[in-house]
Amino acid sequence: MDNLFSVKDQIVLVSGASRGIGEAIASGFVERGARVIITGRFRDTIEKAAKRLSTASNPVLPLVCDVSDTQIIVDCVNQVIEEFGRIDTLINVAGVNRRMEATAYMPEDYDFIMDINLKGAFFMAQAVGRHMIDQNAGSQVNIDSFASHGPLKCVVPYAMSKSGITALTKGLALEWGKHGIRVNGIAPGFIVTDLNRQLWENQTINDWGLQHTPLARLGNADDMVGTALFLASNASAFMTGQTLRVDGGTSAGYAWPIDQM
Repeated sequence: MDNLFSVKDQIVLVSGASRGIGEAIASGFVERGARVIITGRFRDTIEKAAKRLSTASNPVLPLVCDVSDTQIIVDCVNQVIEEFGRIDTLINVAGVNRRMEATAYMPEDYDFIMDINLKGAFFMAQAVGRHMIDQNAGSQVNIDSFASHGPLKCVVPYAMSKSGITALTKGLALEWGKHGIRVNGIAPGFIVTDLNRQLWENQTINDWGLQHTPLARLGNADDMVGTALFLASNASAFMTGQTLRVDGGTSAGYAWPIDQM
């Protein structure tokens, strides 16, 4: 066996794993022998996710954690440390969106998005980072977005929050490299999940997504798993401050129709 990509016996905290990308990534770690802790805002959904993910030999621990509340974040991270003694990898997934024209956003809409997507990600990274500094090792992976490369219409606060995640990844990498901590990001492209499936079932939107994805298909949550495992493993030991765009080529450029001329 080649252990270069191994995450076996790692303690992995996945923030925002009750469904979608977070659940898929958590599953990838469970299947490869990591001890996984998952968090979400609602007890019912996160406990159901833990049951789906757990195996007889590798149970998943569910924790309720609303990342818009900084004290809850600290309590959650401290509980993981008390239970397992360390955190080897943090996957910062928790995120929300509300789609509307910029003029329609109310302050409460803006705060809802920013408090979870950016503020929550920062303070989760900070709380885990303090322990990783003490242990002089660790990997953090922030879930970015295609929107930090090129925003779409009607998601301005979301795009702002994800551009902040790119800066968060770089800034923490600069500060924490000396402590043996690596911080990287994953920027998904057009990914179909239960949260947005209805949007992609619209034929016009679906056709547009396919047209702008060189691999000619929409992604799914499982497409993120390999990159997350890579960034958590020794295979990426000399890599930090980077955001990997797992987007089927969407960010590669513009697919203008010259071949149809």
